[in-house]
Amino acid sequence: MDWHMAEKHCLASVHADETESKQPCKSLGERYTKSKYVKSQRNISEFILLGLSYNQNMQIFCFVLFLFCYVALLAGNLLILVSVRCSPLFHQPMYYFLSHLFTMDICYTSTVTPKLIADLLVERKTISYSNCMLWVFTMHFFGGTGFFILTTVAFDRYAAICKPLHYVIIMNQKRFNLLLLAAWAGGAVHGFLLFSTAFGLPFYGPNEIDHYCDIFPLLKVACTDTYITGVLVFAFSRMVSLVTFIVLFVSYGTILFTLRNLSAQGRRKALSTCWCHITVVILFFGPAIFIYLRPPTIFPEDKIFALFHTIIAPMFNPLIYTLRNSELKKAMRKVWSPSLFSKETHS
Repeated sequence: MDWHMAEKHCLASVHADETESKQPCKSLGERYTKSKYVKSQRNISEFILLGLSYNQNMQIFCFVLFLFCYVALLAGNLLILVSVRCSPLFHQPMYYFLSHLFTMDICYTSTVTPKLIADLLVERKTISYSNCMLWVFTMHFFGGTGFFILTTVAFDRYAAICKPLHYVIIMNQKRFNLLLLAAWAGGAVHGFLLFSTAFGLPFYGPNEIDHYCDIFPLLKVACTDTYITGVLVFAFSRMVSLVTFIVLFVSYGTILFTLRNLSAQGRRKALSTCWCHITVVILFFGPAIFIYLRPPTIFPEDKIFALFHTIIAPMFNPLIYTLRNSELKKAMRKVWSPSLFSKETHS
């Protein structure tokens, strides 16, 4: 909906409410009823989600595709999560961080995907106001936590490769617990700030949201001038992304520079681990940069990038981490096929 049309709709709704509130009341009870009615109209009760497509065949195709991706994502992440937690790898900082990253992937995708899949089977797609606000918080909470966990993994790899003699001192139990706590706390602050921004917006008339509840689609239908709010959200998102990007760039840049001094075997082992992390970082940051690091404008491509960021990228994470990681593959065989593993060991 065009902003000028939305603004006229908002003003008309507000004017109607004000006119209704000025009508004389015959009794105190009637005045209270009218006041309560006007107050209840100040915020809409639900939003209408426009969805991906109006074509029924396309909706069925998307339903099958997204259901398959969601099941594959849950199966892959849970498989690696259980494998890490049931093996000695869980006590190593990198895999300890990764276990929380897999948990975050499951939680982050589960905040959006089940509702998205279910809406493909119904004609009228709606979400209540309270659930929409909860959606904004949980999505940015888990998404922000994922950003910070990837940053802690990069710092861990920097310490392991560039400072191997001091690694045990640098990444002791207390320090990596504090880093992980800081990652979850940073995600909570990130989610709460965007939630409070969305919760403070006034909504009166237009309630159609393109695709799903997020801060920019909500700014589009809010009945107020959201230019300053959009600039603040943009500045905050850019600051968070810039800080994490600098840490990631410096960490992996220093690692790649240090690899020149390692042996051929050590270089291959370090590269096999680092390329996994760098690939996940690109898949995670790429769509997020397109969606949030630009002025608050809605583009048709936002749906594609949002789906990739929410469903597709987390689905590939287990495959990326196990493809060239011999330690993880060995741990998975030991946990899920102990008899086969014991035969290979004795042979």
